[in-house]
Amino acid sequence: MQSNDKNTSTTILLIRHGETAWNAERRLQGHLDIALNAEGSRQAALLAAALAPERIDHVVSSDLLRARQTAEAIAAPRGMAVGTDPALRERCYGGFEGLLYSEIAARFPLEFAAWQARDVDAVLPLGANRGETFRQFYDRAIGAILAHAAAHPGKTIALVAHGGVLECAYRAAQGLPLETPRDFKVLNASVNRFVAEAGVLKLVSWGEVEHLRPAVLDDVG
Repeated sequence: MQSNDKNTSTTILLIRHGETAWNAERRLQGHLDIALNAEGSRQAALLAAALAPERIDHVVSSDLLRARQTAEAIAAPRGMAVGTDPALRERCYGGFEGLLYSEIAARFPLEFAAWQARDVDAVLPLGANRGETFRQFYDRAIGAILAHAAAHPGKTIALVAHGGVLECAYRAAQGLPLETPRDFKVLNASVNRFVAEAGVLKLVSWGEVEHLRPAVLDDVG
């Protein structure tokens, strides 16, 4: 008797954008729209070459330039269009955005201390953009990932996003509390594989960067 069961799980390649000049100098980007630097463009090309043999049914990126440029490197050789989704953006850091970590600590010592202590409900100072608490950001990022998965059952999708979005996915899949320190690396132009089914993320592999040389940066962005 032939089974009528259909594969309802979605394979997700969750990819962090390539390097930017601000990544290299540890300047916080958040929602500020920074392009890839030369190294980031090189990483995106190497990433695209490494993924060329793999099945990818849809490519979707954050609408920020650094993610879109990375996604376009993957999609263009396939003749595919890149969909964009603002819900895949990095966390908005409010008044922290555009500053070096040392500058944040000096200008906003109390807010910086709460951020470093992983107060997930701490409110960030107002800047050009209104900041999100980590809990608000987590809910947005995971909601976006699961929505794209639900829209493409049985398919393989590449989601190109940001370090914070990758962190949220890892925490969701591993059942890690939001308050715990990040003791795992989130690398530029890395491939991170998940399966999503019935609103649950499962981690398959993390931090694939064999396609990149030299070593990539681990940084928020």
